[in-house]
Amino acid sequence: MSDGVSDAGSDAVSDAGSDDEAVAEQVFTALADPTRRALLAELAAGGPATATDLAARLPITRQAVAKHIALLADAGLVTAEPGERRRVRYRLRSAPMRVAQRYLAALARDWDGPLAALRDHLDT
Repeated sequence: MSDGVSDAGSDAVSDAGSDDEAVAEQVFTALADPTRRALLAELAAGGPATATDLAARLPITRQAVAKHIALLADAGLVTAEPGERRRVRYRLRSAPMRVAQRYLAALARDWDGPLAALRDHLDT
C-alpha cells in the first residue's frame, strides 16, 4: 500500500481465535513506550523503512530501533519484509490496533451505562 500500512493478516487475528483482550494487552504494552510510539509515527508518516532509516530520523541508535521494532513486531504492529540488498524494511500493520480499538470501545460501552445511571441518580 502507498500509505505504508498493511492490512495483511487482519483476518488472521480473529480467525486464529486469538483472545482480543490478549492482543489489546500486547498493543497497549507496545504503545506504553514513547520511543515505540515515535517509531510507529515515523512508519505511518514515511511508509516502510529499515532500522537504519528509522535511526536516522530519530535520536536513537540503530540497535535501539531494532530492539523496539522487535517488541512492535511481537505485538503484531509491524511486519518485516525483504528489501533491496538483503535489507529488511518494516511496515505498519493495522489489524492489532483495530482489535485494541474494539476492546476500548467495548470497555467504554460497559462504563457508559453505569455512569449515565449514576449521573441520573445524582441529578434526581
